[in-house]
Amino acid sequence: MSRRVLMEETKRRIQIVFERDIEPAPVNWEMEHQTLTKCYQSLGHLVGLSEIKSFIEEIYAWLEVGKKRRNAGLMTEQQVLHMVFTGNPGTGKTTVARIIGELFREMGVLNRGHVIEVERADLVGEYIGHTAQKTREHVKRALGGILFIDEAYALSRGGEKDFGKEAIDTLVKSMEDYKNEFVLILAGYSTEMETFIRSNSGLPSRFPIQLQFPDFTISELLDIADLMTKEREYVLSTTAKDKIRQSLQKEVERKNHTFGNARFIRNLVEQAIRLHAVRLLKKKEVDRNSLMTILPEDILFESVGRKKQSSW
Repeated sequence: MSRRVLMEETKRRIQIVFERDIEPAPVNWEMEHQTLTKCYQSLGHLVGLSEIKSFIEEIYAWLEVGKKRRNAGLMTEQQVLHMVFTGNPGTGKTTVARIIGELFREMGVLNRGHVIEVERADLVGEYIGHTAQKTREHVKRALGGILFIDEAYALSRGGEKDFGKEAIDTLVKSMEDYKNEFVLILAGYSTEMETFIRSNSGLPSRFPIQLQFPDFTISELLDIADLMTKEREYVLSTTAKDKIRQSLQKEVERKNHTFGNARFIRNLVEQAIRLHAVRLLKKKEVDRNSLMTILPEDILFESVGRKKQSSW
């Protein structure tokens, strides 16, 4: 069953449960579900990710119906909400984790909804016992919110004697000790994460929610560039957009996958704004339109790929 069909079925069940006890009345979905609307406003700033957006809608519907079932004296089940996010860097994993934290706080699943972002270096210590201590400290910081471990597969790369295994064992124990008190999200490249999850027999059942974050298409990357420029009160000229599109197409043909994310586009836009400023300083007079418009000469596609990409 697709996520969209599941959502429609969920809405139908809400109606069936309550039509016996409540007089039919026109419902303004947006007013009745302001929490979901707020999350969708945040998600609206993200291009693509249709499957991720549908998943968040599912989670909201399940939590909302759970409240109504409890009020009706019906049984509700507690689902495991720990997750695995797979995909390349810059595809929105951290951003979506923050939105989910906000949703869970508003719905009462988590009392804080904050996100603690860590990686292997933050969890793995230098001697026996040090790793467990560091890992427990980060878990305690994340209580009431989300512990987000980026490139989580790195914890299993050192073999049996590596302290990364101790971090994994500590995390698994913490998921039992602090059950329902925090959500653990493991993130990383798809292939590496699949291998990592299989490396510990206790992990697959503890992470029933696994979401794939696909690379953006050329059309989506152009939409992202448009959004980023508009947020800064700039606009891409038609010829500038054509230059970006042609350059992206060349990278596709070269099978260069490192450019296909929002980080790359963000760096491209920020560099274009700097070059735009350099160009305008050479002019004696500029009008409002010139102050806003990015031209093809402000786009230096090749130089962006050689620079370290910022987080997104």
